Amino acid sequence: MALKPPAVRIEARRASAQTCIIDIQGELTAFAEEQLMAAYTEACSNGAGNIILNFDRLAYMSSSGIGLLVTLLIRAQRQQQRLLACGLSEHYRHIFELTRLNEAITVHEGEATAMASLERRHA
Repeated sequence: MALKPPAVRIEARRASAQTCIIDIQGELTAFAEEQLMAAYTEACSNGAGNIILNFDRLAYMSSSGIGLLVTLLIRAQRQQQRLLACGLSEHYRHIFELTRLNEAITVHEGEATAMASLERRHA
């Protein structure tokens, strides 16, 4: 019996001329790699210098999902892009701290505060 891949939906959307938001809904596991990288590629194709990962609708993230975020971080750093995260539950905020991802990916409460931090940075 084959394992059924977890339900995940990942989409990129434009927030401003320099910022793209990647919405992650469902389960971020190894099965999400293709969708996550496709959304990142779409964000890059628009010339975004800032990418916000929106975890508001995240149901679950496995260790493989964390690995995908590290891969994404490396790609973003090579492109000299800034990676931010928002909407993380307390549990996943703690995991970001334990793995020290929060040192490379700035974590914000929500999308509005992430956008505001970028606006202040460019003001």
